[in-house]
Order: sequence, then structure tokens, then C-alpha cells
Amino acid sequence: MAPSGRDAPSPVRSRLTRARVLAAAVALADREGMPALTMRRLATDLGVEPMALYHYAAGKDELLNGMIEAFYAEVNERLGPVPSEVDWRAEVHRIAAVFCAVADTHPALLPLVVARPLSVPLARRPTSMLRLNERLLDLIGRGGFDGAQALWIYRALAGWILGYLLVDKRQIVDNPDEPEPLLRLGLHRLPAAEYPRLRALAPLLAEHDAPTELAAGLDILLDALTAEH
Repeated sequence: MAPSGRDAPSPVRSRLTRARVLAAAVALADREGMPALTMRRLATDLGVEPMALYHYAAGKDELLNGMIEAFYAEVNERLGPVPSEVDWRAEVHRIAAVFCAVADTHPALLPLVVARPLSVPLARRPTSMLRLNERLLDLIGRGGFDGAQALWIYRALAGWILGYLLVDKRQIVDNPDEPEPLLRLGLHRLPAAEYPRLRALAPLLAEHDAPTELAAGLDILLDALTAEH
């Protein structure tokens, strides 16, 4: 006997998964920025009615939390399994480099990734985020640090990585087609007498190597944090 309409699986729901919904949300933010992300627009991109999304994200807040989950899941996937034998400082550098690469892929998500978890209790943050936190703490432990010192090192490293990338990715280009750095960044609009240093730094602000700067800062920080160990 054919199933009744009530018992038959929803054709919309059978096409959707949480992973697909989150991937589509991230892709939309990548293309058009976070302001473009709405449940209605996401439903249009997926070719479904907006109400179909609420089975996978109960609302915009849950969708945003899921996008943070997806961001950290991508970091973990790129990192792969934790090596059994590894130089802990070298692995910290690799984590920073991978995080930087994922942030470069999804720059619109970075402010969300940095700020939103601050309003959520630690144990309720996305599992993928907690796994990366645990991985970093484990590496610090392999370096011979524990307790308060390990937590201090962890917080300093996380603060540098997130803070550097947030500052780096917030440098919005004013005119991408303009070859002159001062004009490309829009710094020519600042009065020269009031902002001489910002204007003078235009070439460096426009053309810099974020992974190299991030790694150099990590070395300085690690040297200082472990100097007395």
C-alpha cells in the first residue's frame, strides 16, 4: 500500500542536511558578505521554502552558531589527526598557518568567529572549536607546561592569532582597481598634516605577507613566554 501524504518523507527535507545548509550559508557570506545572509535568501539559494531550514537551524542565531562550527570544522579537517610525535612549537605554527588560510578563505566570517563565542559559556561552544582548543592545550602540555602557566600560554597564543587576523582582515580596500597604495586604501582622503604616519605606511598596509608576519609574531611571543622554562 502506498504511504499516505502524512507518512511520506518530505522531498525538501530529503534533499537538505545540516552540513549542506551550513555550507550554503558560508558560501553566501563568502560571496556577498554577512549583511546578505538571511533565512529567506539562504532558502532561495538552496531552492527551498524558508520554513524548510528551521529543521536544521531554529533561527538566525542558531545558523550563525553553525557557521562558526563549520569554520572550526574546516580548520580541524585541514589539520588532520594529531601527530603522535611532533615538535610542539612547529605544530603551533602549523595550526596558526591553517587558521590563517581558512580565515583567508572566509574573511566575512572572521569577526563572527572572534566575537560571537565570547557571549557563550565555554562548554556550550561548538564542538569543533573545543576540539581545536584541546589540541592547542595538549601541544602546550607536550612542551612541558601545565596548570596556570599552560593556560597563560594558551590565552596569549589564541589572543595573538585571533587579534592579528582580525586586524589584518579589517583592512578594507577602498578602490581595488587603483594601483597606487595610498589611493587604493583611500588614505589620500586623510589630511597629510594630521595623519602622516598612516599615509606613509600605505605601501606596507597594501602589500604585506600575513602568514609571515603572523609566524614572526608567534616566535617572538613563544620566546618570551617560555624564556624561563
